[in-house]
Formats: sequence, structure tokens, C-alpha cells
Amino acid sequence: MTKLKKTYCILSLIFAIAVFVAVLFASQNRTTVYAASMDPDSIDSLDNTAANTSTGSGSESDSKGGLSISINNDEAGVASEVRALLLLTIIAVSPSLLIMLTSYTRIVIVLHFLRTAIGTQTAPPNQILIGLALFLTFFIMWPTFQQINENAIQPLDNGDITIEEALKEAEVPIRQFMYGQVQRKDVKLFVDMAGDSYDIDSAALEKEYEESGQSAYDAIPMTIMIPSFVIGELRQAFIMGFVIYIPFIVIDMVVASVLMSMGMMMLPPTTISLPFKILLFILADGWNLVIGSVVKTFY
Repeated sequence: MTKLKKTYCILSLIFAIAVFVAVLFASQNRTTVYAASMDPDSIDSLDNTAANTSTGSGSESDSKGGLSISINNDEAGVASEVRALLLLTIIAVSPSLLIMLTSYTRIVIVLHFLRTAIGTQTAPPNQILIGLALFLTFFIMWPTFQQINENAIQPLDNGDITIEEALKEAEVPIRQFMYGQVQRKDVKLFVDMAGDSYDIDSAALEKEYEESGQSAYDAIPMTIMIPSFVIGELRQAFIMGFVIYIPFIVIDMVVASVLMSMGMMMLPPTTISLPFKILLFILADGWNLVIGSVVKTFY
């Protein structure tokens, strides 16, 4: 590791610690603690308690002085510090969520297969492929993101639901997206490995779920659904990569055969076949075909 990388890592760690300490101090400043000796109402309550004790009467609630805590000024909304902490947490785990729970995996693998099949090692560069995969992912997942925002994020921000309820509401649209892509054999594989038993193969049960507007996978936890979904995405991406490879392999074989028949065995076939593969890709409007085919597999 170079000196620049070490300096960058140290500065990043210091910045993260500083943000965490600032959030803690801000949270303490927003929390108000009233001692019984400082609150006038509590002082009156203690005087009444003393008077009741001297007369031998008094309620149990009056005899308990003590501590009252007011957090976020007794408002139902989420405090700004909690919002900041949630935002930092989401930013930290967003790469994993983006890769595992969306269409990003299939898209980026297909694009890399396409570049390898053509034979251009660095064109398009990785930044272009990743950026294109991100925007295609947002295009495909936008209805899902809108449902999460309407059903989970906005109610949580308004204080209408708790964090646990928001997580459950956000899980529903993601599950609906997964149900259209996951395969039953992948779910069964992880169910068997987990030692659980879910009746997902019964036709009668599936019909019952369809009539109720639910899915047979609703009872399966996310710890099983997510790896099942990822395996299905990898399978579909490799199938599409194989189909993309076929025409370019044919061009490589034809060029290699012609060069061998001409006795030019020392000339690499890829040097001659690369322009023909690029020409074929352009004439077939390859970007339109590949991107359109990948996106349509999610509908």
C-alpha cells in the first residue's frame, strides 16, 4: 500500500469518528432531563407528598418523585440526529443493497460479457459500463423505489410509523420485484439447506395464494429469498452472455481458418477479426439489441 493510500485511509477513519462523535453530542444536546428538584411542578408534587405523608394519606403516584425525560421536545417525528444516523447507515450499506436486491447484477455481468466477446479490452471502460448499469438499474427499479418512498420513507419521516414498521413496508416492494425473477428450484435449495420446510410446490396452495393476492413466497424469510434471487440473476446473466458470444466466436473461427489456409499462422487471428466484429456489432445495432433485451427480461 502506497503512502497516499495509507494517508487516505487514516483521514477517512478520522472523519468517520468525528461525524459519529458529533452525532452523539448533538443527540445529548437535544435530550432534556428534568430533576425533581429543578421542576416547579415536581417541587409542588413533593410538597403535596410530604403533606399527605404527615396526614397518613396519599396516592402511590404522588409518593414517587424522580426523573422525567423529554426527548425531541415530545414530538412524534424522527429527530434530525436520528435521521442523520439512518442516512449514514443507508449510505454504508447501499452498495451491497444495490448489488444484491436490484437488477444491477444481471446488467453489469451481461455488459462485461459483451465487451469480452467483442475483444476490446478497455473499450468501453469500466466507468462507462458501471455508470450505464446504474442508470439502467434506476430505470428498471424506479417503480419499486417510488413504492418504498411512499409507503416507508415518507410515513417514517412524518412520524406516522416506527422504524420497524418502515422496514416491513419497504420489504414488500422488494419482495414483489424478486418474485418475478426468482426460480422455485433456487428457493427450494436454500430452504433445504436451512433445514426449514415451506410448502411452495403445492398447486392448491399456489392457487389459494393467487386468489388472495399474495404469493407462496411470503412466508419465506429474506435470508433465503436474497441468495435465491442472486443465484437466479447469475444464471440469467451467464445464459445471455453465452448467446452474445456465439456470433463473435463464429467470426473468430472463420478468420482463424482463413489465416491458416493462407499460411499466416504467425498472425494473431484477433488482430484481423476485431474490426469485423466491431463492424458486425455496428450493423446489427448491437447496443440497442443488447440493452433492450436485458431490460425486457425484467418485465
